[in-house]
Amino acid sequence: MNLSISGHHLEITPAIRGYMTTKVERIRRHFDQVIEVNALLSVDKLDQKAEITLHVRGKDLYAEAIDADLYAAIDALIDKLDRQGVKYKSKRNDHGHHAIKHQE
Repeated sequence: MNLSISGHHLEITPAIRGYMTTKVERIRRHFDQVIEVNALLSVDKLDQKAEITLHVRGKDLYAEAIDADLYAAIDALIDKLDRQGVKYKSKRNDHGHHAIKHQE
């Protein structure tokens, strides 16, 4: 897995990089084959924005979150991406096979 963290008007400190890495590990438990993760952290006046694009086999997942605190924005971002990952995985594993009940 390639993890790329970029900052826009923000310096990526080792603490931020470590926090983001541990949070992305939570997402990896849903997917066996994460190809690439691109994260963009930015600051606009008082808003801290976190964006992430997760490339997995067959799909790209994108989420963004804005908060006054960067760590809170990262947490919200990971929660959104986690929900998307669960939804995608359940759709992928479903294959449209539904049991048909026969009335007797």
